[in-house]
Amino acid sequence: MSTPQAARRPAKAKDDRRQALVQAAFNEIAERGFEGLRTREVAAEVGVNIATLHYYFPTKEALIRGVVELAMLKFRSTLSPHGSSAEQLRNHLHAVRQLIRDEPQLGAVMAELALRSARDPGLARVMEETNDAWHRMVRGLLRRAARDGHLRPELDTDDVASVVVATLASTTLPAISGAARADQAVRQLERWLGIADS
Repeated sequence: MSTPQAARRPAKAKDDRRQALVQAAFNEIAERGFEGLRTREVAAEVGVNIATLHYYFPTKEALIRGVVELAMLKFRSTLSPHGSSAEQLRNHLHAVRQLIRDEPQLGAVMAELALRSARDPGLARVMEETNDAWHRMVRGLLRRAARDGHLRPELDTDDVASVVVATLASTTLPAISGAARADQAVRQLERWLGIADS
């Protein structure tokens, strides 16, 4: 007789393999750029054949979507529900900068995907969906901070969210990715929003 635990094992193994393929693709993009991503090499890194990779990801776009989801999961990990709304916003800005500093591969992957999306309509859709979700999340943080009196009431939270997301996203680009410039940009955002540490 099958136990619930035995039934969960194949599902977990399937999910583990899917995650391993996504991580391998992430690593390939970070190391070789988008143009260097080869599905056969991704499959080989995980120890499966190309047919198995296509079972999990029927198209390269589906695999890239998995990479974007992994990257966004890392960005979502920078959100903390603790503290005031201003502290949550400030902590998000700092945590994103720290994440990019601690995981340079993440910045490299996001930069590669952003640059490639200008020439690839499918990838452009994925990146637009991702940026829209990030924008909504930041806008929610800003609205709570405004409602709690931590931000000037005349600020348009939708416009400000666009500035925050654009600024943080730009810190992954090679021309701006230097720690000093990126930290400068985040500090200026905090001063502009009035949430800088005193």
